[in-house]
This record gives sequence, C-alpha cells and structure tokens, in this order.
Amino acid sequence: MTVQTPASGHPLPAAEGPAPGAGGHYGRGVAMVLLAGVCLSSGGLLVRSIEAADGWQILFYRAVAFTLTAFSFTLWRHRGRWPSAYLAIGWPGLIGAVALGIGFAAYLFALLHTTVANLAFILSAGPFCAALLGWLVLRERVPLFTWLAMTVALGGIALMLLDGLGGGQMTGNLIALIAPLTFAVMLIAIRFRADRDMTPILPLAGVVAALLALPMVESFQLSPRDLVLALLLGSVQIGAGFILITLGARWVPAAQVALLSLTETVLAPTWVWLLFDERPTTLAFVGGLIVLGAVVGEGLRGLRRPKRSESPQKPAL
Repeated sequence: MTVQTPASGHPLPAAEGPAPGAGGHYGRGVAMVLLAGVCLSSGGLLVRSIEAADGWQILFYRAVAFTLTAFSFTLWRHRGRWPSAYLAIGWPGLIGAVALGIGFAAYLFALLHTTVANLAFILSAGPFCAALLGWLVLRERVPLFTWLAMTVALGGIALMLLDGLGGGQMTGNLIALIAPLTFAVMLIAIRFRADRDMTPILPLAGVVAALLALPMVESFQLSPRDLVLALLLGSVQIGAGFILITLGARWVPAAQVALLSLTETVLAPTWVWLLFDERPTTLAFVGGLIVLGAVVGEGLRGLRRPKRSESPQKPAL
C-alpha cells in the first residue's frame, strides 16, 4: 500500500504494522496524517519568515536538520540492526535518495521564486507523475479514470504556467515541476525493493541535499532567527511531517491518506495569505482548483475500490 502526500508529492508506503483500521487505531492514524499535513504546510510560512539567508544557506541547514531527525527515526525503528537496514536498500535506494535530495532543493527554490499557492497546487499532481512513471518503467496498469484525471491536472498546471508568463513567476513554476518528477523517480526506485524497509532513504536524501548546497554556500553564518527557521524547516516541516505520515499510514487506507493530507495543499497558501497577504492570481487559482479537483477525484475513486485483504507491509519511505 503506497500513500502520497499530494502537495509535497512525498511517496510514503504504509509502515509495518496492523492492516488499516485494525486494533482500533484508525483514529490515531487519522490524527497523525492530519498533523503531518499541518507540519508540511508550514514550509512556505517558515521560508517567507526568513530575513536574510539565501536559498543555498537555507537548503544546507534544512538538510542537516532533516538528516539528523530522519536518522534518529531510523535508529529508533531498527535499533541495533540499523547498519543492515541501510545496506538492504541497495542501488534502488541510492537512486531514490538522490532523487529525493534533488526534490528537496527544487521545492525550496520554487518557494523562493513563485507563490506558495502555485507550488502547493503543482506539487499536488505528484501522484499522477508517479502513476505515469510507473506505467512507463514498471509497466504498471493505469486505470482510465486516472488517465482522465492526469489530463485534467495537466490542464490546470498549464493555466498556472501560462499565468507565470505574465506574472514573473515562470521560473518558480518550472522549478516546482521538478519536485513531483523527482519524487516519482524515488517512488519507482522504492518499488524495486518493495519487500524491505526503505526508510533509510530519508536521511540519505538529506545528505544528498546538504552536499548539493555545500559548494554553493558562501557563508555559513546566519542570524539566530534565520538559523532557527532553517532548522525548523528540516526537523519539523519535512522531518516530523514524513515521520507522522509513515507511522499514521499503518492504520489508514492509502487513498484516504492522500485525501486527508490535502490539508497541506489547503493550509500552505492560507498561512502566507493571512500573515503575508500573498495571494495567487485569479488564473493561477483557477488552475490550482482544477488540479486539486483531479486529485480529490482520484482519491475518491481509490476509496470506492473493492476492499481486499492485505497483509501488513513494510514501509518503503
């Protein structure tokens, strides 16, 4: 069972544990997924609150904080067996880590060059990127409704890109497109190791992002305010967000996780609208609603699928 947070595009298979709804933990799982959406939605707000740090400085400290947070999680999860867990991910895991690290960079620089709303809506098309890549690489079947939803979402993204031509946000919108594509690459890499725990990809991706930023950072000195915000981006926004979804998805069906985590798509632009008066243009807003509608439709279709008995699966991310 694989879930994907729509706005961040982060593919997160269900963690090891009971089948969805088993053991009366469904409510706990729902709460974890909703809280994960809140954490992930804070990215735009935190970045907009930074005063002087440039993109490479933010990326470096965000990646360091995320690496430490994710590594602590894998230590807790595997305890004394963590070295073998890292070795078990193999070359697909390394590919996934590189892709996710690039995705982290693309997400951040898109935030710096376009509105939070545009980024959130574009990233919400992540599940469709994964479905398309799965069809091309793994020959996974894509239902007709999903093809239709992908076409509708593509039309919405096209409207946002068209709006960017006149609004000076084309660069940010194009960078935003990289993020769901890299997350989809990571998901396909994970599926090559569907029989094992791939959570070690998380801290490795943080290392990749830090290495990308390292040669570009001219000064590691940040104001205390900017340093705290950058560390929160790594530890709370994506660190806690990823971990909560990994844990909560043990008890919530995949399609429902995708719908619940749409809280990120809704909240992310809301925070910056309330605190920074950052609003999307009308055309971008219409395009975003089209993408969001396609994602919701696909999620509802997933909930209507006939339920099959599933054995608990190990987490892939």
